[in-house]
Amino acid sequence: MEIRMERDNLELDRLERARKRVKKIKGFYSHLLVYVVINIMIVIINIQDLQPGESYFQYKNFFTLFFWGIGLAIHGLSVFLPDFISGSNWEERKIKQLMDSDKKHWE
Repeated sequence: MEIRMERDNLELDRLERARKRVKKIKGFYSHLLVYVVINIMIVIINIQDLQPGESYFQYKNFFTLFFWGIGLAIHGLSVFLPDFISGSNWEERKIKQLMDSDKKHWE
């Protein structure tokens, strides 16, 4: 009975972690969509404001794109890089290891 309860708790923990992970991924994709839409609007506005013969390729036209892009890249790395470095089931293995260690400590 205790093993079944432990298995059910582990399953609930995995489900909760999966939900949190999906929420983080969804947040990143929302951020990416807003980044693309807003920067397209900025490009359109900047093109309309150009004087005849003026080049679009000026630093002021890429300021938002560049610095927001750095923030977006950091957001993406924080969402996707942990699994790339430590493997997709690292968190689950570490939780099990800590639970086993704690269980041995109390027995």
